[in-house]
Amino acid sequence: MNSKQTYLLAISSAFLMWLAWPPIPYTTPLLFIGLLPLLIACEQIILRSTEKTGKKIFLTAGLTFLLWNTASIYWVYNAINAVNGAVVSFFVSLIPFGLGALLMTFSFWLYYRLRLITNKYVAYLGLISFYISMEYLHQTWDLSFPWMTLGNGFSGMHQLAQWYEYTGVYGGSVWMLVSNILAFEAYKTFKTSPKGFLKFRPAFFWILWIIVPTAISLVKYAGYKEKEVPVNVVSVQPNIDPYKKFGGLSTAEQLNILTHLSDSIAQPNTEYFIWPETAIPNEADEDNIRSNSDFLMAQRFLAKYKNGSLISGIESKKFYNSKETLSSSKYDNSTYIDGFNAAIQIENSANVQFYHKSKLVPGVEKMPFPAALSILAPVFEGFGGTVGGYGSQDSPQVFYAYSGIGVAPVICYESIWGDWVGRAVKDGAQFIAVVTNDGWWGNTSGKDQHLLYAKLRAIETRRYVVRSANTGISCFINQKGDVIKKTKWWERTAIKADINLNDELTFYVKNGDLIAYLFCMTGVLLALFIAYKKWTSKINPKKGTFQQ
Repeated sequence: MNSKQTYLLAISSAFLMWLAWPPIPYTTPLLFIGLLPLLIACEQIILRSTEKTGKKIFLTAGLTFLLWNTASIYWVYNAINAVNGAVVSFFVSLIPFGLGALLMTFSFWLYYRLRLITNKYVAYLGLISFYISMEYLHQTWDLSFPWMTLGNGFSGMHQLAQWYEYTGVYGGSVWMLVSNILAFEAYKTFKTSPKGFLKFRPAFFWILWIIVPTAISLVKYAGYKEKEVPVNVVSVQPNIDPYKKFGGLSTAEQLNILTHLSDSIAQPNTEYFIWPETAIPNEADEDNIRSNSDFLMAQRFLAKYKNGSLISGIESKKFYNSKETLSSSKYDNSTYIDGFNAAIQIENSANVQFYHKSKLVPGVEKMPFPAALSILAPVFEGFGGTVGGYGSQDSPQVFYAYSGIGVAPVICYESIWGDWVGRAVKDGAQFIAVVTNDGWWGNTSGKDQHLLYAKLRAIETRRYVVRSANTGISCFINQKGDVIKKTKWWERTAIKADINLNDELTFYVKNGDLIAYLFCMTGVLLALFIAYKKWTSKINPKKGTFQQ
């Protein structure tokens, strides 16, 4: 097999993975074989290369993952380029396009290094462990962008992922990785084994690996019953152009649109109104919010609904007498200021609650590694955020109404963190309110992927998800992950539904990303083993103790 054939296999994997990825409908099962061509290519390189094998593995896997990532999340560049110049947009885009692909590629390179010193079964365990470790790293560090976590791919057919209430998305990642490895073993055996049962045995185990979890999921999906604990909720989609929102339309005009849409479908017993991210765009002083004119306008609207609570996105700020946080900046000679992309809960009482978005977009809403990279502050100022980035908080939060209902406020990008949302549910949230502004991306697959990923949060927590998007798509998602009602893209409207509350905790909510923790520990141990063998062994690394 020459290099052209190897790269053709790498491109084939990228194409299959893109074709299987949401929001393309009905192609999700391709995830079970999407990495098969890449595994074939890597095997051929390992068996036939005589020099620079590691480099060839890296370039081949890198081609697959760069093409797949770029094709699936091309819309990220659209959003960044609309706000920033082409040069700045290119460098910010490296985080989702290049860095994610680099981490995935690195896991395959480590797999190759492990193949040199162990048998294939340990190497396969290493591949799974390294890949999951890279996914988890890309979820937890300051350059996080876990959009392309493999388990997210099953949001396109959520009926197959009902067991995420036990495993979260990392269970889906393991399912897919093992499936591709078994398919690869079936392919090799079919090519080399003589006729008979042994020729088909790996294929049998591969099919079984797919069928059993699928059957379990479909049975759970068909048999799941929600408890009848109804609450009437209104979700508003004002459809205000995000590029004109901050300056093109006054806050009073925007609030008039929001209150009119809310009133148009509300009932006397409506208990929650959900408005989108930055629905109240003026930077409100949190310490003086009760005298803020925008707050008072919203509260006057709410007075008509005695049992009502309003959850809205808001741009807010706080003042300090000293630099209390890394994100705060000097306001005057004696004062520092922090800005927040926040959510607020307003009631027919003096009680006001704020939540500060914590999972901030790197390079746009925050400076990565701010303590170490403060010298680069002028560069990140050009990315559209503040010099120090938005302020944030360390833990998720639950908004409690005077009725006792608990809601998890989730702002935009945060909805792709299953463990983060699960922590709010563990703290008492009975449904999830996602406030977002998907209009930055235009009419691209970004808005559809974002909605579909919210289905997985519903399954993991067995909570209703209510999405309010400034510019599509707003929706209601039930506890099985079904979208029961939604808006159209670029439509000014409001929708309502009676949703069911739930206070039972799933295994995933109780234990978080347990699978990721276990594979990360295994990955670290195997990586240390590679380093140890390299240090102690005098065997030629190109030959090693490789076993097929």
